[in-house]
Amino acid sequence: MPEIDHLLLTRTRLPLARLGPQSVRGRITVFVTLLAVLLLVPTGIIGSILSRRAFYDAGWLDAREQASLTAAGVRVGDVDDAVVPRVQGIDLIQVVGPGQRVLASSTAARGLPALSSVRPTTFRSAGALRHCHVAHLGCVRLAAIRVMPAAASPVVYAGRTESGLTPVQQFDLLFAVEVAALLMLTAWGTWKVAGRTLRPVEGIRTRLAAINVDDLGTRVPEPSGHDEVARLARTVNGTLSRIEEAKQVTERALRQQREFAADASHELRTPLAALRAQLEEAQLHPDQTDLKDLLDHALGDLDRLESIITDLLLLARVGACASAERLPIDLTGLIREEVERRSDQVPVRLRLEGGLMVEAVRGHLARLLTNLLDNAQRHATSVVEVSLRSDGTAVELSVDDDGDGVPEGERERIFERFTRLDAARSRDRGGTGLGLAIARDIAKAHCGTLTARKSPSGGARFVLRLPISGCADQSSPARAAAPAPAGRALRAV
Repeated sequence: MPEIDHLLLTRTRLPLARLGPQSVRGRITVFVTLLAVLLLVPTGIIGSILSRRAFYDAGWLDAREQASLTAAGVRVGDVDDAVVPRVQGIDLIQVVGPGQRVLASSTAARGLPALSSVRPTTFRSAGALRHCHVAHLGCVRLAAIRVMPAAASPVVYAGRTESGLTPVQQFDLLFAVEVAALLMLTAWGTWKVAGRTLRPVEGIRTRLAAINVDDLGTRVPEPSGHDEVARLARTVNGTLSRIEEAKQVTERALRQQREFAADASHELRTPLAALRAQLEEAQLHPDQTDLKDLLDHALGDLDRLESIITDLLLLARVGACASAERLPIDLTGLIREEVERRSDQVPVRLRLEGGLMVEAVRGHLARLLTNLLDNAQRHATSVVEVSLRSDGTAVELSVDDDGDGVPEGERERIFERFTRLDAARSRDRGGTGLGLAIARDIAKAHCGTLTARKSPSGGARFVLRLPISGCADQSSPARAAAPAPAGRALRAV
């Protein structure tokens, strides 16, 4: 069966895989060492062959020169029984006549039989000979040359023994030792360099192994430089950052869902209970019920329910708007349009710089401005002032009223959902308790801020700051949106 064949093939491959080094450091060391062997050993062999050839050629030339000198001496009669070597290193010299009879010899060759039985066939031709059967000498290298053209001419043999450690053998031994030392040094150096190079990788692995889902803020060490390991560390840290941000976005979404459910169940219960009580009362006493009054109260409660649901849904959607929805908007023109379409009892005074543009979701900014103006109208005494200016990197929108203001200790609480500062600001004034919470979430979704301060007139001032270029350093405005904590009691829209 194919599964069995695959299993058997895998099992046969495993022992072969285990023969090699398991670590990258070991594999690099083995590879570089084998590469050094492939480079050094053939080079040494070729060098040895060339040096041997040069050495033997030089030795043969010396022997040939000595044989020529001795043959010339024999022809002129200057050679007797004793032959004096005239070329350094060539000490074995013999003049051998017909019948292998030694006619003359050097001191080193005295008493020895003929060094060779090979005779050159041509006058003055020299032959290179190697014999290893000469008694007590071992192997010898000789040059042989005929003295006369006649067939019975004596032959001069000149050469030297190969016994002992020749220079070529010394060179071979020295090269072998050098190659072995270089290979050991290559393996050791590669092991050290690879270990030092891969040490940051082990640090990254150790740190990654210690990171868990509850501690995504940890980062791996980043070595200096711009090599592959440094880029790997930076990539890993970037990935961890994205994972951490994704986790935060997920947790924020879950928290918003829980808050939405809690807020909805909390705030919808009161108008639903009031509406139910009115309808049950009318059901029990239909003759005593004023139908017009009942319908007015029921429609009022339904309007309030609709407003609360609309605001809760907007809060849930604010942080999820995509960056593609943000477009360049003329903020100055948007403010003028929103103020002109309102019918406010308290006059609104505008102090706007012209032509200020921001990247934002137009509908969200319009809702933010509406909420701030509604809040100011609820608490102003005689005037509401809207100011807009720019400092080059951000635009600043201020909405002031001349009401009672917000105590310093409560200026953060007013942005919590369903928070009111005192019982006098009750629901019959028309607010859902979500206006300022929605305004702040919209500001954060656009990478801006919304804060409460004291107005020069003594009332409240709400200051919105938005970057002109939008969320240029963030892939989604949801990253900037922080959930507003649930709470009760406040100055609300």
